[in-house]
Amino acid sequence: MAKKQRRIKPKQVPTKRQLSKWQRQTKVRRVIIIAAAVFLAGITGWVSYGYYNDNIKPFREVVLEVNDTSFTMGSYVDMFDAYTKSMQPSQLYYMSDLVANQIVQDELIRQRAETLGINVAAKEIDERIRENKLPSSKTIRDIIAATVLKEKLLQNYFGSRLPDIIEQAHIQVMLVESEKVANEVIAKVKSGGDFAALIDEFSCNPRTEGDLGWLPRELMPKALIGDAVFSPKPGELSKIYDESASKNIGYWLIEVTDKDKKKGIKARAILLGSKQEADEVKAELTSENFAELAEEHSQYEGEGKGGELGWLKKGDMSEAFDKVAFNLETNKISEPVQDKSVKTAGGYWIVKILEKGEHELNDEVRNKLARNDFIEWLQEQRASSTINNYLDEEKKELAIERVSKGR
Repeated sequence: MAKKQRRIKPKQVPTKRQLSKWQRQTKVRRVIIIAAAVFLAGITGWVSYGYYNDNIKPFREVVLEVNDTSFTMGSYVDMFDAYTKSMQPSQLYYMSDLVANQIVQDELIRQRAETLGINVAAKEIDERIRENKLPSSKTIRDIIAATVLKEKLLQNYFGSRLPDIIEQAHIQVMLVESEKVANEVIAKVKSGGDFAALIDEFSCNPRTEGDLGWLPRELMPKALIGDAVFSPKPGELSKIYDESASKNIGYWLIEVTDKDKKKGIKARAILLGSKQEADEVKAELTSENFAELAEEHSQYEGEGKGGELGWLKKGDMSEAFDKVAFNLETNKISEPVQDKSVKTAGGYWIVKILEKGEHELNDEVRNKLARNDFIEWLQEQRASSTINNYLDEEKKELAIERVSKGR
């Protein structure tokens, strides 16, 4: 049987009009594609530029300079985060300047320790990281390095430069509110009274009292530095006025000028540092000169002009204040009211010299002296360095926001 032959369709040749139309359509598509690509590139570039400006550029800006070393916003944020890990977001603002200061201090220690030949090896940092179970990030390593350098400076540099034996005095001290009380205490001690026992009765500064042990001049309470301690003979007593001494006692002179069942009492008051001073002021105090004497003598920082406290309800002031003020007749000035919940300045140190002379430094005293020398050295390094801080309020807020988001 003969095979059927295929019928071959003739090729259709496009007309010139069709070719022209196709070419136009191809050009239009090409233009559209190019325009779309340009548009998308523009959008991508705009988004990228915005992202760069918001999330990259600010953190590449230099915010701190310590001599030839610069710290970017990014490194500041990392340090800020590391130093405030255990803090609540509400506490971060108050740490922004402290962290910046710590970065400067750490860098000064690193730079100056290097000139003294004091360094920290990587294995020392690794050991601290393992001991404290910390992440081995660059930020943590930098913080640990600064900490170890400070320890080495204190022990191996400043501590080693101190002599083994130095002039010291073994003293007992107490701070009392007035010269009158100081004279009373001295008289009791000279009559055989026990100095330590009298502290419980008369001292008004529990932080610095009693037997201070052997101390060199540099570690004496500020008011006692010098001949006040080292001139008297052992067994002698001295009294030294210290206007800057802080003590946990004060005396109120109160006047109530009005009363109201809803508002409470309207009062004015003068806070004085001793019963002796309070008695002296009370002797010349009247309703007419109250404001004048309050301006001259009062130590209360929260009051208005002339000692005015405004309207008060129970609990606005101290318990000792309320006990008298809310039972006081209108326009009558109270007797001095003792209040141990306030702080006032000024007082008399009573010093008893037990022994003095050349004495061996114990570890505690040596460490304190080394720390004082270190602080003085660090202040000198700051003064001789070029330090620039570009952290303004906007940058601090940005750092706080970034740290807060990561928690």
